[in-house]
Amino acid sequence: MTAPNRNTLWAETLVDELAAAGVEYACLAPGSRSTPLTTAFAAHDDVEAVSLLDERSAAFFALGRGRQTGAPTAVVTTSGTATANLHPAVMEASEGRVPLVVLTADRPPELQDSGANQTVDQTKLYGSAVRTYKTLPEPAPRPRALRSLRVTAARAVADATGTPAGPVHLDVPFRKPLEPIHVEGDVPEDLGDRAPLAVEGRDGPFVDVTRGTPTLASGERDRVVDALEGADRGLVVAGPASQPTPSRDTLAALARASGFPVLADPLSGHRFGHAEDVPICGGYDSYLDASEAWDWPDPDIVVRFGASPTSKVLRHYLRDGDARQFVVDPAGEWREAEFTASDLLVADPTRLAGALAERIEPGGSAAWRERFERAEDDYWSLVAERTADAHFEGGALSTVAANLPTGSTLVVGNSMPVRELDRFGQPGSTPVRVLGNRGVSGIDGVTSTALGAASAADGPVVAVLGDVSFYHDMNGLLALQRADVDATIVVLNNDGGGIFHMLPIENFDPPFGEFFKTPHGLDFSPVGELYDAEFVRAGSLDAFESLYRESLGASGTQIIEVGFDAAESHRTREAIHEAVQATLS
Repeated sequence: MTAPNRNTLWAETLVDELAAAGVEYACLAPGSRSTPLTTAFAAHDDVEAVSLLDERSAAFFALGRGRQTGAPTAVVTTSGTATANLHPAVMEASEGRVPLVVLTADRPPELQDSGANQTVDQTKLYGSAVRTYKTLPEPAPRPRALRSLRVTAARAVADATGTPAGPVHLDVPFRKPLEPIHVEGDVPEDLGDRAPLAVEGRDGPFVDVTRGTPTLASGERDRVVDALEGADRGLVVAGPASQPTPSRDTLAALARASGFPVLADPLSGHRFGHAEDVPICGGYDSYLDASEAWDWPDPDIVVRFGASPTSKVLRHYLRDGDARQFVVDPAGEWREAEFTASDLLVADPTRLAGALAERIEPGGSAAWRERFERAEDDYWSLVAERTADAHFEGGALSTVAANLPTGSTLVVGNSMPVRELDRFGQPGSTPVRVLGNRGVSGIDGVTSTALGAASAADGPVVAVLGDVSFYHDMNGLLALQRADVDATIVVLNNDGGGIFHMLPIENFDPPFGEFFKTPHGLDFSPVGELYDAEFVRAGSLDAFESLYRESLGASGTQIIEVGFDAAESHRTREAIHEAVQATLS
């Protein structure tokens, strides 16, 4: 490889090694200082590069693609405030365990602390949110320096995809010239002949990082098996995870072997896609709220996978019971904020679930299983009856979930949409992906996350988000053209922050209306023309279902806005909740 100058050589070597280690896609935000990186990514045959103008949107796009694929996506920025705009997505990638490779260009060391334009301290900019941070040395056309660069790149990708997966940050300083112009004597002409390993790398990653898979020793596994077999009332709780955790097959095997009902968060990968003989429950956010009044016994053992459930009702049900709770986490991190779990199992969830399924003898209380099965049947029948003529946001999420085709991906926004899906998304056998940014639960970047997921999806992609989330990330719609992706985007427009109606502050107005609900009065219809997407409004849920079904089979992107009154939606939601408790008791 012959390069016109050391910056070009350095960037091409770095990008070549990232590609060899598994980076296949890069989101490039424009800027001058990152010119060597942008040029190298754009020219690399094994990396698909896309130019996205807004750094925050670019980072969330990369995050969405990482959620969809489980593979690391790179995002590149210039120096200065551009780097700070990545921070929200970096935080989400860390807490959501999504692989992300962040490359920030930087000014050379002599310009630091000098008042030089667009020069800030980018050292450890993202703090503890990254798995690995390193400021790369200044570009040098020396064999040892190039080998060191390759080792750093290979190890960074391995850290991004390790346990737990997450973001890594490489800060890359360059001094001018930044363009691939020839600099006489900058790169020795015989460098490739003298140091082929440094210049050309290896066939595959320069360093092949192999990590062991955490598993329980046989004696510890026997202890868990004995506990499960001794339980009359057991539960499996599947919390949010980008990839089904454990795998669908092994969770199904564990559920069948143990006979335990599975309470599946909509973001777990297990709410949708299981065979009908697997006891998947989805109505718990409503009926478990009255479990004490119904004299519903506590579980005596719980096996928990994934992150903390979306449902506060479920979290409190587990908190208030006297069950032994096994939290399974391959990274050995504590992800149970009620602090009532009794056991932390540091093990790969799929391996552990499979091993338990093979060992457990069928048992447990049939009455316990039947109680959950009966509650599920009664709950979904009552919801269907009560929502038939109601116009509220939960009805929209019910419609979205019920009509998702096989192989599709649903990206659901925070605040109300994910909560409505949790309560009104009925479990089904259609295999679909449901993704959401529940690591930090921000409302920014939802559209970009969805379009990033669409860039790697084989089937239709649907995004459901609130109007404030849509407003936050309208810049992300530019990816429709620049990344050549399509989606169905459903905007639930209640003119402000509807979730605040769930909080006691609703009863204090002022300041509720002006400072919490914050109605914006925006007309989003010009967005369709601005970003070359079809914009339509649905005046009713029946009209929405028709438009939604039509969009799923259409090409291009459709933005479907459905208007709601936030207070009325909340009252309807609570009325259904009260009817459930009164009827099922």
